[in-house]
Amino acid sequence: MKKLLLTIILPLGLLMLTTVSAAQKAKPDALQSWRDVRFGMFIHWGPVSLTEKEISWSRANTNPKCPNNGPTAADVYDNLYKQFNPLKFNAKEWVATAMASGMKYMVFTAKHCDGFLMWDSKVDEYNIMHTPFRRDVCAELAKAAHDAGMKIGWYFSPMDWRDPDCRNEKNAEFVKRMQAELIELLTNYGKIDILWFDTDGKSAPWDQETTYKLVRKLQPDIVINERLDLGDQGGWNEGVIGPRADFHTPEQTVGNFDQRPWESCMTLSKHDQWSWGGHADGVKSAGQCLEMLIRCAGGDGNMLLDVGPMPTGEIAPEQVSVINEIGLWLAKYGRSIYGTRGGPWKPDKSGVSTYRGNTIYLHILNQPGDTLELPAIPAKIVRATALSGGKVSVTQTEKNISITLPHAGPEMKDLIIALELDSPASGIEPLKMSFPSLSWSTGKKAHASNIYKGLADYAAGKACDDDELTRWATDNGIQTAWLEVDLGSPKLVGRALIKQAYPELRRIRKFSIEYWQDNQWKPCYNGENLGEILDISFNPVTAQRVRLNITEATEGPTIREFQIFSPVK
Repeated sequence: MKKLLLTIILPLGLLMLTTVSAAQKAKPDALQSWRDVRFGMFIHWGPVSLTEKEISWSRANTNPKCPNNGPTAADVYDNLYKQFNPLKFNAKEWVATAMASGMKYMVFTAKHCDGFLMWDSKVDEYNIMHTPFRRDVCAELAKAAHDAGMKIGWYFSPMDWRDPDCRNEKNAEFVKRMQAELIELLTNYGKIDILWFDTDGKSAPWDQETTYKLVRKLQPDIVINERLDLGDQGGWNEGVIGPRADFHTPEQTVGNFDQRPWESCMTLSKHDQWSWGGHADGVKSAGQCLEMLIRCAGGDGNMLLDVGPMPTGEIAPEQVSVINEIGLWLAKYGRSIYGTRGGPWKPDKSGVSTYRGNTIYLHILNQPGDTLELPAIPAKIVRATALSGGKVSVTQTEKNISITLPHAGPEMKDLIIALELDSPASGIEPLKMSFPSLSWSTGKKAHASNIYKGLADYAAGKACDDDELTRWATDNGIQTAWLEVDLGSPKLVGRALIKQAYPELRRIRKFSIEYWQDNQWKPCYNGENLGEILDISFNPVTAQRVRLNITEATEGPTIREFQIFSPVK
């Protein structure tokens, strides 16, 4: 396929830059509008979806200055477009799905690192119009978004691993073609709200000054991420924002509390694949995705959640099902996410806070007990409401704030408390929020009947460390197992919280919570089909040794947290 440098459009676009100065950063109103919407849909799609392998990275290397070294031979990968005919693609349906999910903007992979263009380009014939499909996907998606009032953005890879000129002797010519592609994308499709550059960690010889000016001139209201400037001098998780970029982009991790603009890009895929990985790839649960979104908002950032459409052009039903659940939650509680700022209490592993106007929203993701103690704030709390149900009361002094919490049942993965103040929350300096763990089992000695391959990383104590990123795991094929914790001394207990890893695999079929008394184990609670979170109360007992006894399981059970509490009052 030919690379055809535009002899008319490119010089005209660059000529504009010599006569009109361009702003270095996004307009404040445009940046604030993007931050307010908080939640967007990332879409990775192209001919590679036919293979169910990762976009670009599955292509074998043909340029030693590029980092890919995938299993698909280059001549096979580069000819996938000849089979790409997604007749069920419907841009309006994509936009409707995003809107039903509570997403307020979309970012589509117009060009990934493999160099394939998803629009009708006159710069490079390696594009969607030379497939059997022969329809301009970018045009249809932009129109559908504009018609629905949805913000639209392009993902654009400045590097092109297929182009032999990229980063080589003719790189200057390559960059002119790259800039010509940008002119097409930013001229032919109406208002574009976001430009999402990428980096592969290698050098970044993209004539950044001219490229930024070109973008700002063609789309004055656009916001641009930081990755055009990144390369061997820094990575996307380091929080670097260059002098011409607007926000940074933590990848596959929730960003840290930062009042500079940021956006975490996360995958819906269970195995963290960006493009379509087949039905066996699986999806994260709605609860996992919601926690990521809530933690992003609490850190004062956005979340861009990725879907990978199928080669038919449809978004897979299992992906739609999950994001629709998120949409239902946002329909109820979106006011605690949209248009908020993170804080005034900084995120903690047990929860986050957001605020808007005179209202602070506490999102308690791991309820520490019946009472929550928070640092004092220079404002009076005039009303407290549990948005997710139950009664809440607040005692406020000059030293602290004490909140009596409602009990979070198994269906209540996020306890939301709205605190109405007598003055704007924006005037409060960020404070450290420390939810003390009131679980008797946290940090206590734990033992298990089996540990995955005997590895310390999966030891019993990993389920009693108040850290959801660690877990106790057992060997594959284990069907019965127990996890015991010694509370150190006899305690009156009456509540347990269990968080299972990979609940969608339905590993734990039957189980009981038991305590040691009179030289035997006695049950406190019997259950079946343990889900993602089990938060239960039982008749109080005095015990020092408590265990989770799994009596029927498949594939080897694995638990993120096993917490034991005093009885709920």
